[in-house]
Amino acid sequence: MELTQELLKEYVEYKDGSLYYIKIPKNDKRNKIGQKLGYTREDKYIAVNFLGKARKLHRLIFLYHHGYIPDEVDHINNDKSDNNIDNLRPANRQQNMCNKKAYKTNTSGAKGVVWMKNLNKWLVNIGVNGKRKYIGIFEDFELAELASIEARNKYHGNFANHGSLA
Repeated sequence: MELTQELLKEYVEYKDGSLYYIKIPKNDKRNKIGQKLGYTREDKYIAVNFLGKARKLHRLIFLYHHGYIPDEVDHINNDKSDNNIDNLRPANRQQNMCNKKAYKTNTSGAKGVVWMKNLNKWLVNIGVNGKRKYIGIFEDFELAELASIEARNKYHGNFANHGSLA
């Protein structure tokens, strides 16, 4: 059985970033009307067992409001547990990757900026279309960080994320 917006709305209602049962599916002995759907997985996403299938809550909430599920659903603020509809937007893989925080292994403190010890300068590169795009080499850290921000704005648009470390 294909999950549609109509079928979803038959069983649940949306409130403040969560879904709650308004009707219990047949053969479901564990859930009750009014019960909140979902549990937090190790990767911090909220998952739901709904109509016999494991699903991510944010994808169901997107379907509930928009009637379709895009390739990917991006959490605008990077908080995987914030499933408020205002925090969700359709995305493709590339766009979703653009909205990532800096990696924990980042040592410069600025996303896309790396210290090149052999040159005694800062290297700036960003991901564009699944490849690294060279932006430039800078003597000044602040200038390198600014170049990184400008490049992300140019190439990543609304999905540009200049945020803190993940």
